[in-house]
Amino acid sequence: MSTGSPTAPDILLMMVDQLGARWLEAAHEGVVDLPNLRRLQERGVTFANAYTNNPVCSPARATVATGLSSHGHGVTECGYALDPQVPTFMRALQQAGWRTGAFGKLHLVPQVTGEPVDYTAYGFDVVHVSEDQRTGEWLDWVERTHPEHYQAAQATVWMTMLRGLDDYGPDHRDLRAEIERARKSVRWATADCPEADSEAYPLPFPAEVSQSAWITDRALEFIAGVPAQTPLFAHVSYVQPHNPFAPPAEYVPRVATDRIPEPLGAEWLPDHTPAYFDRYPEPSWADRSWRHDRRMYFADLAHLDAELGRLLDGLAQAGRLENAHIVFTSDHGELLHDHGLLGKWERHYDSCIRIPFVVCGPGTMAGTTRTELVDLTDVAPTIYALAGLPEPELPRPDLGRPLVPERIGMLPGQSLLPLCRG
Repeated sequence: MSTGSPTAPDILLMMVDQLGARWLEAAHEGVVDLPNLRRLQERGVTFANAYTNNPVCSPARATVATGLSSHGHGVTECGYALDPQVPTFMRALQQAGWRTGAFGKLHLVPQVTGEPVDYTAYGFDVVHVSEDQRTGEWLDWVERTHPEHYQAAQATVWMTMLRGLDDYGPDHRDLRAEIERARKSVRWATADCPEADSEAYPLPFPAEVSQSAWITDRALEFIAGVPAQTPLFAHVSYVQPHNPFAPPAEYVPRVATDRIPEPLGAEWLPDHTPAYFDRYPEPSWADRSWRHDRRMYFADLAHLDAELGRLLDGLAQAGRLENAHIVFTSDHGELLHDHGLLGKWERHYDSCIRIPFVVCGPGTMAGTTRTELVDLTDVAPTIYALAGLPEPELPRPDLGRPLVPERIGMLPGQSLLPLCRG
């Protein structure tokens, strides 16, 4: 297969999970230093008004992969899988000669089934997946390479309702029972974090054992293994700062706790709110420390920033950084006690739906901020344009008009390259 252009670029899509643009902006205002994210923004264009189309993991990620809205690709909630027959930009890159890899969280299919997923069907040559629940590849790796931290890693498993945990692996272990025992043995609270609990805590093992570090390691192995003359696409997708907020302990002191902004008020309380607010009888901060949760969240950002730095350094060592186009974004935001709420879902406040969106690479206007309204449907058209590949099209019905094109574009978004290059 030939590549899309004579000088096909390397392309990286770096995603984090549940990072609202509001929190990245707060970090830059003095809460915690993020030198590598600054480095990325200084090399490219930051879109200050970027939004998710659906603030839920699977629908947003299906939109990134396909360029379609939830109604277009059919993934309207986390209980639905993206049909592999729907065109993705990853498959287009793969068919055009790019070596494609995915590392970390993909969540294009429901997670709770516990069944193995063939993500190569979506257009990836190499896949190393570790998602919200933390069972699977990462946890198995900890058992093999860091057995002294395995029980602590088990305690951090987030979803134990997964099918198959009671018949896990070739030896048919009851992993669910092991996880429950591990949780009972771990102490979340520490001298530095006395408010820590199972929803927000310092990791009980070193940063190099963390899920985020494992994701970076797998991506770096992929980058180092692609021949120099072959263009690569790497989708590097971290689970953090998705709850539970669990940074490595060494990153917690980096957060300037006194600079953490206070939550926006719960103005919905005295109002006649929609029926779906009935499940929130009181603000989230009534039974949780918003300051502690935010401290852990910002410490997560500091750790992710360090992992981003490792990726950029790895690209440079491979001689690929200068030719690489990088897109950095998140699937959606996190309310983090703004308006007395946690999480995301149907609460379409700014901290939930406005996301970071940075594009950098050769030809982009370095250190520029754009205020145009953009969203996740623009990711796929931008990557098609970076690669010099045509967007997918649909056949147009015969209307008996010879001047009407036979095929029409199927993507509602548009390439952001004109905005990136001025």
